[in-house]
Order: sequence, then C-alpha cells, then structure tokens
Amino acid sequence: MGKAVMVVSDALRDDTARRQMGYLEHLVEASRATRYTVVAELPTMSRPLYETLHTGVPVSVHGVTNNLVVRRSIVPNVFEHAVAHGRSTGASAYGWFSELYNRVPYDRILDREVDDPTLGIQHGRFYMEDNMPDREVFLAGATIVGKFQPDYVLIHPMGMDYLGEAHGADSPEYRNNAIFQDMALANLIPAWLERGYTVLVTADHGINTDKLHGGTLPDVRHVPLYWIPVDGKGEGDTGRQISQLGVAPSLCRLLDLPIPPTMKAKPIL
Repeated sequence: MGKAVMVVSDALRDDTARRQMGYLEHLVEASRATRYTVVAELPTMSRPLYETLHTGVPVSVHGVTNNLVVRRSIVPNVFEHAVAHGRSTGASAYGWFSELYNRVPYDRILDREVDDPTLGIQHGRFYMEDNMPDREVFLAGATIVGKFQPDYVLIHPMGMDYLGEAHGADSPEYRNNAIFQDMALANLIPAWLERGYTVLVTADHGINTDKLHGGTLPDVRHVPLYWIPVDGKGEGDTGRQISQLGVAPSLCRLLDLPIPPTMKAKPIL
C-alpha cells in the first residue's frame, strides 16, 4: 500500500520556488521528480485552501469561504477518508488543520500534541504562532514519520507566509527562506524515499509585493508542485498548469484509497 508525505509550504510562489529551491529543481532537472504549476483556487486564502487541498472541492462546495470560518470539515477529506479505510495519518502543521480535521475550538494545551487513533489527524503536532521556525515544523514532521510511520503525513511550515506578509515577496527575507526550506528538504527527502514515501511539495497560495494574498493574479495563484516518486522515475518539468482540485484525488490514489465521488477532478498522475 502506498504512503505519502505532502509538504505544504504556506505562501510559496511558483516563481520563487523555481529560482531559489536548488535541491528540488535538481531533482526535476535529473528527472527524479515531476514539476507542475498549480493554479490555486479562489479566494487565495489559507484556511479555504487547506480544505481544498484535502477535499478536492472548491470553496463554494466545502463552505470554508475565508479564514474566519472556524469549523470542522463537512465533506469527505483525505485525513478522515484514510482513517475510515484503515490507514494512519499524521501532521506537523498550523492549528487550523486541527480545527478542520480533529476538534473545534483548538485547545492550545490539549490539542498541541495528539496521538489518538480515533481522530482524523491521529498523530498531530500543532502550533499557533505564525513565526514558528520552519526547522521546528520540519523536525516535528520528520519525528512523526520516524516514530509512527503514518501512511499519510502533512508537513506545513509557515515561514514563507510570515516573511512574505512582513517584508513582501520581493524581499531577501522571503526569497532566502525558500533556500532554507529547500536545504531542510534536501536533508529529509532521501530518508523519506527510503522509507517508501512518495513526496509532494506544494503550497496553498502565493503572496504579492504588497505583502498580501487573497486576490486573483498569478503572483498569489500560481504555486509549485514537485512530485517525487519512490522509484526515482520523474518526468522533469512538464511546463503544465494544473488545477489544485487534483491534489486530493491524487493523494487518495497514492494511498490506494477509493476516490470519493465528491472529488471530481482527475488525479494528477
């Protein structure tokens, strides 16, 4: 049965990833990964797109229309779907994921660390500070992989979003953080592949030079997707633009799960 790690780098622009993330682009250049440009759904806001990435449906269907809609997911999603079919899950992620797939409201003490087979995210390490160091988020995710070997693991660093909103997309702080994330992934991805995990690296949305996201232009809508298979047989840079709605059914296929009828987009591969 398949296993997957998906890294959702919050607010990582497609062009920034292409210019700054040397390890991931090396895998593409060597045809050990497949690269796409994902066209994010609208609005380009975080909580709505966390839900779209894991349900494969647009905002008008799942109902999480903006960041202030605080409730659990009410449509089939990858986490709960996996658990219902006997697969295991984990996440090192912002607390909004806990609210979507575990419990509402988020309790900063009780929900910070969970290991509970009855939850959607069974092994969770959640944070609520936007400036949480990315290295800590990556390390917590890697620890979940090493300790529990869940079938699906989400890792969600917020550094690109935090620095983009503080300094703008055309700033050394934002650009250089992409390099730091790439270095972290260069240390982690080989071990994940050895453990049998397909690795996906993508984003929810981008960010603009005005230190904002939420609009409709490519700077906030175009994000990367690096698909890194266990067998090392990637397709390189496809040059294709694909819908963000295809991510959730792709995860289901990777995990050998039936694709819920609500996920109408075709899997990416």
